[in-house]
Amino acid sequence: MNAHVRNADPKQLIKGATGDWEIVIGLEIHAQVTSQAKLFSGSSTAFGAEPNSHVSLVDAAMPGMLPVINEECVRQAVRTGLGLNAQINRRSVFDRKNYFYPDLPQGYQISQYKSPIVGEGEIIVDVSPTEQIKVGIERLHLEQDAGKSLHDQHPTMSFVDLNRSGVALMEIVSRPDLRSADEAKAYVTKLRTILRYLGTCDGDMEKGNLRADVNVSVRKPGAPFGTRCEIKNVNSIRFIGQAVDVEARRQIGILEDGGKIDQETRLYDPSKGETRSMRSKEEAHDYRYFPDPDLLPLEFDQALVDALKVALPELPDAKKARLIAQYGLSPYDAAVLVAEREQADFFEAVAKGRDGKAAANWVINELFGRLNKEGRDVTASPMSADQLGGIVDLIGEGVISGKIAKDLFEIVWNEGGDPRALVEARGMKQVTDTGAIEKVIDEVIAANPDKVEQAKAKPSMAGWFVGQVMKASGGKANPAAVNEILARKLGLS
Repeated sequence: MNAHVRNADPKQLIKGATGDWEIVIGLEIHAQVTSQAKLFSGSSTAFGAEPNSHVSLVDAAMPGMLPVINEECVRQAVRTGLGLNAQINRRSVFDRKNYFYPDLPQGYQISQYKSPIVGEGEIIVDVSPTEQIKVGIERLHLEQDAGKSLHDQHPTMSFVDLNRSGVALMEIVSRPDLRSADEAKAYVTKLRTILRYLGTCDGDMEKGNLRADVNVSVRKPGAPFGTRCEIKNVNSIRFIGQAVDVEARRQIGILEDGGKIDQETRLYDPSKGETRSMRSKEEAHDYRYFPDPDLLPLEFDQALVDALKVALPELPDAKKARLIAQYGLSPYDAAVLVAEREQADFFEAVAKGRDGKAAANWVINELFGRLNKEGRDVTASPMSADQLGGIVDLIGEGVISGKIAKDLFEIVWNEGGDPRALVEARGMKQVTDTGAIEKVIDEVIAANPDKVEQAKAKPSMAGWFVGQVMKASGGKANPAAVNEILARKLGLS
């Protein structure tokens, strides 16, 4: 599969002193595998434990300790590969990648190099509601994480916490198919959604469970790829976007001044809004890769792959297409709903047996709007799908108006209870009795003879009367009935 050939999009080009420049981006995502034990030992992967309390003799690299592969991690990698429409390699090899670092007790990392567990695949990324791009996946391999060096605990010493040492990571390497900060952010967002649907990584970037190495280069449109720099360990989607823009402008500045770009590893500093050099980029031969002599090649049969494939959940793209077809939703609304599996499940519980568009409207605008405001996700919603569905039913049946429904939403949100029973108990039903509505209208007309004359000359004035009647009825009058009777009384129909 060749890198997807894309013509430069004029909107995405950066204006420089010497003309336009195009950014080329490839991402290496390190996703922590959802598993209770590490990749080669039985130690716990639980987050937040006391330093060095989840460390076995294997993780600490004691002499003679041998790694044993964790089958669950292998299954998770295969499931992820299937979710990325990628080639599954039924034979893969673990290699030793040699480098020295205080938090790497073995002096090497067990990784995969020439023979990864997952080969080429692709992801369809929604850059906007109307624009999609295809991003090629080059490979996914399993490797162990390093520990963590802590430099802020003591004035003269650094400490090392090995709790993370040996935790399983999937490194997912994209092709250099991305052309802007927005595309890079959309790609990571989509990949994170797929991993969360699959349950193979929780995508929690604050805990470091999903981190990105961002490779950035620039070129004149249509020119060969430029020299890339790698920005290590970016741990938020917003920072990924910022790092791309900052690094691209840095490189353009150097090239336009007649300099050249050194291939190197850099760090992004969000507080200063700059990238800074960390070290010159090692090549593969610098790591002296060779197959790990303690681990046999990893082999499994097609039956394992088929069994995992059958059990995969419905993934975001398939779910989005189904919501559009089944409930008549717009692509935008469907995309909002499938961004998290729990959001889509909540919507479907509300929409069951009801008008899908009305349900989507209430779930996205009212419920999600309120959850965002309060900093909660849908799993912490004080309102259940049944309760919200009850409100949608009452509107559909004409028992309450849209305005009353918002008041009812507020009551259920804060106090709970059954919407229908609340409407009964608090006298919130909308008035559909035309006699009662007519009485209110007559009173408003009688009190405003001057406005009546204005409305006859300028029919748009009728809206003022509608507002007055709704106010006088406490928002309970049926708006359709009010409009109809008013038009007749004012001689506008």
